[in-house]
Amino acid sequence: MEKVKQARFTKKEKSWILYDVANSAYVMLATALLSLYFKYLSPSDNLSSVWGFTNVIVTVIAVFLCPILGTYADFSKKKAVFMSFALIGIISCGALSLFSFISKFTIAGILFLIMYIITEVGFASANVFYDSMLNDITTDENMHRVSANGFAWGYICSCIPFAFCLIAYVLGTMVPGLEWFEGYAFSIGCLITAVWWLFFTLPLLKNYEQKNFMPRPEKPIRETFKRLGSIFAEFKKNKKALVFLVAFFFYIDGVHTIIKMATALGTDLGFDQVKLVIMLFATQFVAFPCALIFGKLASKVPCEKLLLVAISAYTAIGVFTVFLRQEWQCWILVISVGMFQGGVQAMSRSYFTKLIPANKTGEFFGIYDIFGKSAAILGLGLTSLLGLFYPLSEATWININLIPLPILFAIGLVLFIVSMKIPANTDNKE
Repeated sequence: MEKVKQARFTKKEKSWILYDVANSAYVMLATALLSLYFKYLSPSDNLSSVWGFTNVIVTVIAVFLCPILGTYADFSKKKAVFMSFALIGIISCGALSLFSFISKFTIAGILFLIMYIITEVGFASANVFYDSMLNDITTDENMHRVSANGFAWGYICSCIPFAFCLIAYVLGTMVPGLEWFEGYAFSIGCLITAVWWLFFTLPLLKNYEQKNFMPRPEKPIRETFKRLGSIFAEFKKNKKALVFLVAFFFYIDGVHTIIKMATALGTDLGFDQVKLVIMLFATQFVAFPCALIFGKLASKVPCEKLLLVAISAYTAIGVFTVFLRQEWQCWILVISVGMFQGGVQAMSRSYFTKLIPANKTGEFFGIYDIFGKSAAILGLGLTSLLGLFYPLSEATWININLIPLPILFAIGLVLFIVSMKIPANTDNKE
């Protein structure tokens, strides 16, 4: 009976997990429909490159913001700043619904991209604070399980609002006589997602308390930049964390590129758009149990070994995408991604938390997000640039613009193996 009580999540842990439920709805919307929304507003023959370059801009902005926000998060006002950025993402996500009403103007596509960038920046910035909260809401022993459950429940619960988005989209694209409804379908999806995102953010806002923080100085902004300059010196004492971050830079690059570009790449390959959206929907159902399995295995198997399996699997997935040409291959791809997506993200987040000082999680996660977000510049940039010269629509048996994916996964895999051999810093919980 005692074991059952220990296995239950606390109110704080549940509230933290629910924010993954909240923002995963936006991730699903952005992955499956927003690129199609942009194509509806501003038709393009090379959607993947345009969408890829837009996400590069998002990444550049996030790279500059994340370390500053992360360092500031180590002071005692983490919850308030987190909510501010979450609201920026939520409000701008809702504002995306307005563009279907001005689709007759050519400026709509440009304005849409600007609002999309604002939404993404709010989303990414809030996540810096959210990730750094993990050390405050759970124990060291339960960290991997809580992190994995966040991703798992985020995957499956995001299907609920997205089901309504998908119904609206199918009505506007497949039902004869309702073609006029297509633009409004995108608007409905953005509004539903914004409301869902807000609703499941409220429990964390109510129940979170920051336990680990640095004393708040008289001039926190100035101190933030001062501490930012010294954070890299700390990695000299924590080589394991540093090498892991470099490995993370490369392998998470491929993960983010696949997430951001899935629908756009499938569209350029000539796959049916509705089927593509359904495939992404199916990915969530596969990802849910697989992420939970990773979380349970983390209590029995060293996290390093689980990450090694996940990164190795993604390396094989990267090779597979280079030869992706048929719809049946796409089904294999989405199922494979679903099996390891939650595991690699959840284990990376909780594994890194265990490598860093408890009172500097915001500071270190700001750097963590730099490596994660800046990696996306490389993947998205390379695939988008190569796509201009070697469009997927003109490819024969090999997708030249996707060749960077397996290379980056392989580099990340090798570096992670190197990091496994480095002893952990015994002062990381000071």
